[in-house]
Amino acid sequence: MTNIQVPFFRPALQEDEVNEVVATLRSGWLTSGPKVKRFEEEFAAAVGANGLTTKGKVHAVALNSGTAALHLAVEALGLKPGQGVLVPTMTFAATAEVVRYQGAIPILVDCDPVTLNMDLEDAGRRAQSRGQAAKGAKGKRKREEAAEIVGIMPVHVGGTLMELDQLERFAKAYRLWVVEDAAHAFPVGWRPNAEAPWQQRSNGSQSVTCYSFYANKTITTGEGGMAVTSNARLAERMRLMSLHGLSADAWGRYSSNGSWDYKIVAPGYKYNLTDIAAAIGIHQLGRAEAMRREREGIARKYREALASLDQIELPAEAANRIESWHLFAIRLRLKSLTIDRDEFINELKRAGVGCSVHWRPLHLHPYYQKTFGWRAKDFPVASAQWKRLVSLPIFPGMRDDEIDHVIRTVKRICKRHAR
Repeated sequence: MTNIQVPFFRPALQEDEVNEVVATLRSGWLTSGPKVKRFEEEFAAAVGANGLTTKGKVHAVALNSGTAALHLAVEALGLKPGQGVLVPTMTFAATAEVVRYQGAIPILVDCDPVTLNMDLEDAGRRAQSRGQAAKGAKGKRKREEAAEIVGIMPVHVGGTLMELDQLERFAKAYRLWVVEDAAHAFPVGWRPNAEAPWQQRSNGSQSVTCYSFYANKTITTGEGGMAVTSNARLAERMRLMSLHGLSADAWGRYSSNGSWDYKIVAPGYKYNLTDIAAAIGIHQLGRAEAMRREREGIARKYREALASLDQIELPAEAANRIESWHLFAIRLRLKSLTIDRDEFINELKRAGVGCSVHWRPLHLHPYYQKTFGWRAKDFPVASAQWKRLVSLPIFPGMRDDEIDHVIRTVKRICKRHAR
């Protein structure tokens, strides 16, 4: 038995990041300053480089988390208490909790059985009752049924983009603003057909795309995030609210040409990114495509080695997508196994293979069950799929012996517990 231990992720940091952080420390400017500005400008160029669905300058606002980006986006769009927002149940806590921060109602939507992204057909069914009275609804469900739906917050699960043209048509049909949770989706590419050029992101005039740079994301700043939009008004509001609603930021106030004075123009938040974090992000951004290709190569090895196993399903691929491969999530065919997902994970861990599950759907968490009365049967696809999900390790810098160990372990578990 091998003693290899494969972590679920390992940050891909190099000397460039280390040197940039040291230079930042020596500069004496540690909080939001010139490095943050540079990171914002370079990130805006990166997501806008390959075309946009609308014309206009791309604005990027660097923040201390992806959650902060999502929160500032819905705040800037004017989300009010009691209003509803379509949110996928198959997502992490942040997507729905920022709606709750505003006193608004997350209207959960089931997932597509192939991609696990939001099912727009189910979203349409739930949007039909927008603005209507809660006829027949009782107790905890009444608030959800009565809420006027004003926005939609799709998540690109694992770095697999939704059909952006379909999303745009859906939002226009129901007059919804869009906030994309792209925590997994950088760098990525898509095109509506084989003749069209590759595009990086959708940055509509009434939308915001939010990224995460948490430690295990495709690029990292340790903790961090970015809100991107082509709407200058939204960008200005998010920037203002990211630092206490002050009329002048710290860099502007304390630079040689700045004024000490400031005014509080709104009750904002403390969401700004530091120059120390941006120093890491600048070089991570520069290697983003190279690291994506590394993850893509690992995914290819997994797909080739595991394709013959009857006990698992491999993640789907679309011809018009360039995947970020933030996740490599297999799905167990439980009828072909004598063990369930939890025991499968226990065997992986006993063999030294780190793994995770993305995610327990929101409607299966106690808070949302108690607050809104959601039940497993309300979201049949997500309720069934999450029991089958296992995310395998995939990260740049993963060694060949680590990849081989993951493959051997999965094969051994499947063979040992084949039904």
